[in-house]
Amino acid sequence: MSYPIPSKMWQRVSIVILFLLIPSVGIAILRQSATVAVPANQTPASSTPKTSILPNHPDYQALQALVQQYSCVVPVQNFGTLPVTRTEFATVLNACVNRSNELIATDPKIVTPADMKILQRLQSEFAPELATLKSPIDELEARSPITPTTRERTQTESTQKTQPLPTALPLNIPSGSSVQDQVVNRANMPKLQTRGSIGRVAPEPQTDNRFNTENYNRIEDNPFHRVSNDPLSTFSIDVDTASYSNVRRFITQGELPPKDAVRIEELINYFTYNYPQPKSERPFSVTTEVAAAPWNPQHKLVQVGLQGKRLESETLPPSNLVFLIDVSGSMDDPNKLPLVQQSLKLLVNKLRPEDRVSLVVYAGNAGLVLPATPGSQKSTILAAIDRLEAGGSTAGGQGIELAYKIAKQSFLKSGNNRVILATDGDFNVGVSSDGDLTRLIEQKRDQGIFLTVLGFGTGNYKDGKMEQLADKGNGNYAYIDTLLEAKKVLVNDLRGTLFTIAKDVKIQVEFNPAKVQAYRLIGYENRLLQNQDFNDDKKDAGDIGAGHSVTALYEIIPTGTKSDVKLPEIDPLRYQRSGETVSDAAGNELMQVKLRYKLPQDSTSQLITQTIQDNDLRTDQIPSTNLRFAAAVATFGMVLRDSEYKGDASYDLVMKLATQGKGEDQEGYRGEFIRLVEQSRGLITRK
Repeated sequence: MSYPIPSKMWQRVSIVILFLLIPSVGIAILRQSATVAVPANQTPASSTPKTSILPNHPDYQALQALVQQYSCVVPVQNFGTLPVTRTEFATVLNACVNRSNELIATDPKIVTPADMKILQRLQSEFAPELATLKSPIDELEARSPITPTTRERTQTESTQKTQPLPTALPLNIPSGSSVQDQVVNRANMPKLQTRGSIGRVAPEPQTDNRFNTENYNRIEDNPFHRVSNDPLSTFSIDVDTASYSNVRRFITQGELPPKDAVRIEELINYFTYNYPQPKSERPFSVTTEVAAAPWNPQHKLVQVGLQGKRLESETLPPSNLVFLIDVSGSMDDPNKLPLVQQSLKLLVNKLRPEDRVSLVVYAGNAGLVLPATPGSQKSTILAAIDRLEAGGSTAGGQGIELAYKIAKQSFLKSGNNRVILATDGDFNVGVSSDGDLTRLIEQKRDQGIFLTVLGFGTGNYKDGKMEQLADKGNGNYAYIDTLLEAKKVLVNDLRGTLFTIAKDVKIQVEFNPAKVQAYRLIGYENRLLQNQDFNDDKKDAGDIGAGHSVTALYEIIPTGTKSDVKLPEIDPLRYQRSGETVSDAAGNELMQVKLRYKLPQDSTSQLITQTIQDNDLRTDQIPSTNLRFAAAVATFGMVLRDSEYKGDASYDLVMKLATQGKGEDQEGYRGEFIRLVEQSRGLITRK
């Protein structure tokens, strides 16, 4: 007679048999039973602290420090601020090991021995969790000893089933480690986003504003100054144009730019003006004009224009150019590295046989891609540019050091020695502080090697840092958003971009209190100098390239005019007599303009002095197209910035002034400006 054996009894007997026959399977079952003892949807609140790792845990803090040090992509949201499970911790650890392996492949010394020990220890402690991140296909591919890949992990909402994350190649773990053989095949698989456990997604490429980390230095509009208290205005000239093309990029994408992205002097100087060529041996001419301020007819607008001497190609000195290209992971967008390559090709096609080009790249570390090559070997240079690929972190400081070293090796005593940096400005490894970088560039500038900065891309664009680098490197700064802009900067304006004809150019204006009650400089907020800096030849200032024109505008309030602008007030001085003028000596002068500059190879400055007369405005007096168009651009900048000094400025006024001042416009840039104003007005209307 037989008796039925309960099903539970059969289960127990089966487990015992498995233990005896296959010990490893038994151990795995025990481990699994321990991890799933409590159903996922019935986890007691009391169990959470036991299975979570808190932010103050030493392992948590150690991994967080590694993530920050080596710019690891974190596939778990809120890591660093909230507790995580051991599986989530292993997911972040896995990503950081992958990242470290990438860096070690480029430079074995980039990950410190101490950090390697931490990673090895964490891999050992979290080996079971790392093992669960593997998929069955990973087990098969592990037989192929090839560099690991990053495979996309997806979550199907309808079934709530997930595939495990790929595991990283162990970081120098000794033979026999439980994770030593976790290798997967990168060669034949596409690059996909790694996605975190429990449906948390790693940051995707910055294709929109969700992850926008663009940086702009704050700008406060220059205020009005009373001439009786502060008769001198001193500043460094600026030939940068980056702000205009960057503003254009925002508007064409359907949004108005941030206020601090609008540097009015760079908008104005994006355009050329019909100033006369210098007649003497001086490198530039000085042109001045006075008219009514369009946005406040009670005030006057004074234009000071400098025109750099144009040089013919046959008279240009030979060039020693070092292209310094950012090929880090942040440059892997169509409007970044691919556009850099297309832009540089335009410049290469303009090289002469006596010119020399070198190519340096930087990502996890810096490297020389192309040694100094004659401009006649264009195919060799173009092929080197075509080979560039993006990937890795950004050792910007190391790249700049190597680029200057290469430029020094090929230095031309009577030539143009220049590093051309192309980047989005996202330096995050190596010499990265603004202070360290600017000191390095200042040192090389004094050795006769100048720096031109070309900005590219969106999302993580670092405008403030790149403007500062160009300023300290005796070079100019442009933002390239399209291939047409690249053609303007590197072909049409090639002489002005690459060949400096005057350096450390400063302007100092003294206003006559008999004629001018108050004044303000429009733009140039980050170019202001102390009055004593004007005569200090050690003080760095702006530079003018061959054929460049530079325009500065002052808004002045004539003496005796009751303006609607509130002027600064100070108490009467006890020991100084105010209100004294030298009207007899000054005659009909509004102001005196003084300029100091140095020739590129000189260390001593030269002085130019010019006065501006107060010609009474007549009803039949028509401002030049130069002044009207410059006023249009300045008005546009004040509207975009919503400046407190904009008065009656409006898009309608901008359109009127720009149309009247368009002139010949052979290149079509002024026509494009008018279309840009129309588009901006449309954005306001839609709001």
